[in-house]
Amino acid sequence: MIKRAYISAVIFDMDGLVLDTEKTYRAAWREAGRAMRYDFPDVFLEGLAGLAGDAVLQQIASFCGPGFDPGEFNRLTADCWRDYVAVHGIEVKTGFHSLRDYLNREAIPFCLATNSALVNAEACLALAGLSGVFPVVVARDHVRRPKPSPDIFLQAASALKVEAGRCLVLEDSPAGIEAAFEAAALPVMVPSMRPVDAATLARCRFVLNDLAELPGRLG
Repeated sequence: MIKRAYISAVIFDMDGLVLDTEKTYRAAWREAGRAMRYDFPDVFLEGLAGLAGDAVLQQIASFCGPGFDPGEFNRLTADCWRDYVAVHGIEVKTGFHSLRDYLNREAIPFCLATNSALVNAEACLALAGLSGVFPVVVARDHVRRPKPSPDIFLQAASALKVEAGRCLVLEDSPAGIEAAFEAAALPVMVPSMRPVDAATLARCRFVLNDLAELPGRLG
């Protein structure tokens, strides 16, 4: 439980928290890998959740070893991702719309803070029908270091003109929770993957099953 009076703003992650994009990325990485004759285990792809694009590529390059062509992989991934979302779209995660309505009723400012590049974030939001929903979007382009560094959340708090310590940060990944914790914000997790490791749980104020549960946890 967190006292409502302690919260000046809410910061949303995007991938895996507001949008069910993680599965679209995993599908694209898997197909791109297969086209290049690499086979990525599920557990490896799941471990990439929450990381910025350059960190994802570094981990994939390390997994694939010598001879891996990052440029070709990025080109194939982009093609595979577009093909996937053209068929399946991008789903909004359970509870987002009801939580947004609650925040608007309570006049609680909110924004989006994502490890995705701004152009990619805007494309995903548009595909999910959420263009213009977030008054402020802080993306990978806007900071020097991506999550798990705290820069994105510190920038988001500054954009909202509130102290980071009074921002409730909603995240689905260990990297995001670490970033929120290091920003001295109030980290709350809605896991996209389970189980959650003990170190991540220790950094959370509490854990939710979906976004719709948040209002009931504010005292």
